[in-house]
Amino acid sequence: MTSKKSIDDLVKQAEELRREIDEHNYRYYVLEEPSISDAEFDRLFRNLQTLEEAHPELLTPDSPTQRVGAAVIGAFAPVNHYVPMLSLNNAFSEEEVQAFDQRIHQRLGIEGPLEYCCETKLDGVAVSIVYEEGLLIRAATRGDGRTGEEITHNIRTIPSVPLKLRGKNIPKLLEIRGEVYLGKAEFAALNERSLERGEKIFVNPRNAASGSLRQLDPTITASRNLKIYCFSLGAVSDDFDMPERHSDFLLKMKEWGLRVSPLADVVKGVEGCLAYYNKLQKIRGELPYEIDGVVYKVNNRNYQQDLGFVSRAPRWAVAHKFPASEELTLVQDIDFQVGRTGTLTPTARLKPVFVGGATVSNATLHNLDETWRKDIRVGDTVIVRRAGDVIPEVVGAVIEKRPKGTHPVSLPKTCPVCGSEVIKPEGEAYAKCTGGLYCHAQLKSSFLHFASRRAMDIEGLGERMVDLLLETNLISDISDLYCLTEAKIAELPRMGEKSAENLINAIAHSKDTTLARFLYSLGIPNVGEATALNLAMHFKSLEPIMNADEETLQSVPDIGPIVAAQIVAFFRQPCNQEIIQKLRDLGVHWQDIVTEENQPLTDQTFVLTGTLQSLTRDEARERLQALGAKVTNSVSAKTSYVVAGVDPGSKLEKAEKLNVPILDEEAFLKLLDSVS
Repeated sequence: MTSKKSIDDLVKQAEELRREIDEHNYRYYVLEEPSISDAEFDRLFRNLQTLEEAHPELLTPDSPTQRVGAAVIGAFAPVNHYVPMLSLNNAFSEEEVQAFDQRIHQRLGIEGPLEYCCETKLDGVAVSIVYEEGLLIRAATRGDGRTGEEITHNIRTIPSVPLKLRGKNIPKLLEIRGEVYLGKAEFAALNERSLERGEKIFVNPRNAASGSLRQLDPTITASRNLKIYCFSLGAVSDDFDMPERHSDFLLKMKEWGLRVSPLADVVKGVEGCLAYYNKLQKIRGELPYEIDGVVYKVNNRNYQQDLGFVSRAPRWAVAHKFPASEELTLVQDIDFQVGRTGTLTPTARLKPVFVGGATVSNATLHNLDETWRKDIRVGDTVIVRRAGDVIPEVVGAVIEKRPKGTHPVSLPKTCPVCGSEVIKPEGEAYAKCTGGLYCHAQLKSSFLHFASRRAMDIEGLGERMVDLLLETNLISDISDLYCLTEAKIAELPRMGEKSAENLINAIAHSKDTTLARFLYSLGIPNVGEATALNLAMHFKSLEPIMNADEETLQSVPDIGPIVAAQIVAFFRQPCNQEIIQKLRDLGVHWQDIVTEENQPLTDQTFVLTGTLQSLTRDEARERLQALGAKVTNSVSAKTSYVVAGVDPGSKLEKAEKLNVPILDEEAFLKLLDSVS
């Protein structure tokens, strides 16, 4: 029997080995100043492995040996970010950077050069990593900015991601944002191994990194040699004294053992930003990883808060992209794709060409007017560019290489999918198929949009299922979804009774919706989520929207003459009126928004945190807004209520400190029922 003294000795030995290995990891990955050889490091690591294998009770979750300790998972669970993961607006020229700087000065009302923190823009995958009490507990992809996919099992395999933070003054809760990437050498080695095995090769390091993070088996991710650079803060508990400068927070992350770019720099004014850009552009090819630009951030965090955000991007930061890669290739054909709303988009079919890290064989020509303006023809040699290193674009034709006998592109008289007449209204850039719901291309897309998460949210009604339902003639318009039965679904190929039951339940659940979601689900041209919500909040019920004229619609925020005309045209179509009535007759319903003077939650502010079991965060927000409440992301003394679901996080702690009333899910639902 092992004595207590010997157990204590073993614990100390294991702790010392972990401390020593963590220190060398920090020196190697963060400081980039290794102090021992790889062989010596391997010896330390093997000693710890041997000790833990002999005494499993010594194992700890943050042990360096546990990076690939997770089992294969079955699926990626959704994760709601504490703070939305925003995108960055782009600048492609010096003039746009100068305009960005001018806007900052105007909004802040200050003169003189501002201090900016400049960083490289890695061509990788943005991730969120959460630490509690210094221990890594969760990691997720960006997703749609609000909800990502949990990839904790894969993030733990990356050696440059600390499983336990080092140093002092570590917040109780810390959410870090970073970019996971694959180095150029590692990318080449990965593709070489794939070729040897006869497997698919990746077209660029970014796709390889993304694919590596979405492996169900973490041992595969571990074999890819991924790395990370951390660049910003997500959420943090109140016990942390935030530095006043963003650059100082980067240094703080480095102290905690997080890897930050050694190329980050602080500059003065727009001239300093452009000098940094030129410097990085010159050494771009020498870097061991891909970058597609640089990022400028106002360094003063108080200024950042004053500047705030627009849409899904901060006003205080911008990505200055490097010039897009360009190549020459041949246009082999030009055809027309039919979109969800019937819009015909000319698409160039190209002789495959490698541009900006990816093979491009198709490129949109946007619309017929743009195609005529650029005079792109079949047989032309064209310049292909990946704008921002992402979107393939045909810049123009090389006229001197044009063969004889070519002709300008003409608009097809009939839809290439359904054969219906194609019209192009005078003054409009886009041509449209008149087939409406009879056009298979529009019908399939309409079903997918109608069932999407932010529309009617019918789980299980994806592309494959829609194809099956259309091929078997079980549906011909969206109202047919609510006439489906379990028996009919179960008869479909590769569908069992349980799958059929789940789909029918999801369809039934979708009947209880909101006016904003219903409007968005209809697929009215240019009516997105925000416009649908504005319409719902302004008119309160569906009938006034359907009967409104263009002038009345333009009184709604963000609706101009073009969108107003499209809304009027949509609701005047008898087939659309018929389908909407059928949907309502089949049980699709919502609560009309009460009139403004009777909105019971007007002037009250709610904060949602954690996961609710009976409704999604979006549904909860929409129901509160329909009752006049304001829903925000941060808790303050002015917050009326905090609604706490499962795993509420730091917002609950802050609410308790500020004595803000807290509602669990049951109390929240009772409140909604009592005031509805």
